[in-house]
Amino acid sequence: MQPKSASILECPVGRAVETVGEWWSILILRDAFQGATRFDEFSQNLGIAPNILSRRLAHLTASGMFVRRRYHERPPRYEYVLTDKARDFFPVVAALLAWGNRHLAPKGEAILLASRADRHPFDPVVVDAADMQPITLDNAVIIAGPGASRGMRKRIASLKAMNPAVAPAGD
Repeated sequence: MQPKSASILECPVGRAVETVGEWWSILILRDAFQGATRFDEFSQNLGIAPNILSRRLAHLTASGMFVRRRYHERPPRYEYVLTDKARDFFPVVAALLAWGNRHLAPKGEAILLASRADRHPFDPVVVDAADMQPITLDNAVIIAGPGASRGMRKRIASLKAMNPAVAPAGD
């Protein structure tokens, strides 16, 4: 377990990384989005050591990403069912897929995300729900939320970028 500073634990990105930041966790969630639910399915798909898979599944379950449900009595066997919290993580995986295709696929995309209705490939982007405009580094700033501590407010005020008082890079 890594020591955590208050600013990391208060930050939503820090808390998210604490929950799913270990790379096996993200790959387990990817496989769950693709339909895997059982230990042996994750193990076979990922080629992950059983002890590591057990730890990651236990962590994801304790973190509220999976509900563990028994599907066989003797011997006892369990499946891992995605929660709403985990389903809300899907856009993160979609963004990783798009970024990987854009920057890490020199021979072309091996996997595309497409519409279930017509199989038209998606081009995932993060947008603001209110006006559907893309959120980019150039148009976004960080402001303190209602739950921000004094330390977090001080940290936000000291930012060199993404600070409302600082002009965007290139201006």
